[in-house]
Amino acid sequence: MNALLQTAKRQWPDVCNLLLGIWLIVSPWVLAYTNTQLAMWNAYILGAIIAIAAAAALIAFHEWEEWVSMALGIWLIVSPWVLGFATTKFTTEVGTLYSATWNFVFIGVFVVGLAGWTTWKAHHPGQTAT
Repeated sequence: MNALLQTAKRQWPDVCNLLLGIWLIVSPWVLAYTNTQLAMWNAYILGAIIAIAAAAALIAFHEWEEWVSMALGIWLIVSPWVLGFATTKFTTEVGTLYSATWNFVFIGVFVVGLAGWTTWKAHHPGQTAT
């Protein structure tokens, strides 16, 4: 258990990407966009791939996993417009909002940033980003 905690502490960006992947999988229900099939399946598939890549990086780090996460994060950012649901309004208990679009954009930015940070750290051990 102690080794697991040490790995999680050292590879916190991968832990965060694992959690973001899980969030993407459950977000269609939480943010009430299960009625839009493209948005829902985009969340399920990309969430699963991001979570699997992050889990794989936690088990044994390989830089390709981070590049996959960055590519998927970029897709998350642009996918609402490419798939055509960016302007779809979703009605929830708190009102009408563009929950799927904002969810994909924010999660995409975080996934790209965290994977980029991990890749940078792999090439610059012992240094901090400024």
